[in-house]
Amino acid sequence: MKRFEGILICTDLDGTLLGSDRRVSDENLAAIRYFQERGGRFTFVTGRMPSCMTDIYSTVRPNAPVGCINGGGVYDGEAKKYIYTKELDRSALELARDVLRAFPDIGMQIDCFETIWFCRENRSMELFRKITGVPNLRVEIDDVKEPIAKVVFGSSDIALIDELRAFCAAHPDADRYDFVRSEKTLYEILPKGVNKGAVLPHLAAYLGISPSRVIAVGDYSNDVEMIRDAGVGIAVANALPEVKAASDLVTVSNDEHAIAQIIGDIDSGKLKL
Repeated sequence: MKRFEGILICTDLDGTLLGSDRRVSDENLAAIRYFQERGGRFTFVTGRMPSCMTDIYSTVRPNAPVGCINGGGVYDGEAKKYIYTKELDRSALELARDVLRAFPDIGMQIDCFETIWFCRENRSMELFRKITGVPNLRVEIDDVKEPIAKVVFGSSDIALIDELRAFCAAHPDADRYDFVRSEKTLYEILPKGVNKGAVLPHLAAYLGISPSRVIAVGDYSNDVEMIRDAGVGIAVANALPEVKAASDLVTVSNDEHAIAQIIGDIDSGKLKL
């Protein structure tokens, strides 16, 4: 049996695996290779769509399917197909219309499982495309015919996102969906029961790995359920207080090669599974 066989590490991307420069450090890459070569399984669990992580996927080369869309899908990057999805009920588009009427400056996109459609433009949506490299596909809400994964609102005005959260929480249909703040500038409508933690059982079962030997690493609000539901939940030092509170331990920051630190701690026996 290889040294790390039967262990799965699931990491968030921005603020966790990626440094402040939005790159994967050489130290993290070397540690990931070491871990994989000795039987470990390594992957991402992210809010991104598969189409938004092709560059990082090819750089890191996970050897397990990727959890994506904040828990709405599990994607096999080698086979280029989903092995699990959960659709958002189209009734959520009525809530989206209410948001657009109430917040004329909010940006909005509809994420389907293969395509991202932009329904209202603003600076936040422009920045999203710059970071992810996705094309500016403009459409009216009623023209989206594909199965929907999630609806994303965005604004660089942080106070406006706070107002949006309150608006959605008070909406009469709020209990039909789940909501998450995936970044300071982004707020999402998700299918009921969907979060990053929900994909961990699918990944563990698919790989034949015990849930107790699944490690989850994150930094932001949308990582809380994943960290709570993992066999070992780890927050990076730059994580929000609520993420640290949900974790079993706190490691170094994303700019101090957190993934390499975790793999080193497993290797040395400091982190026991």
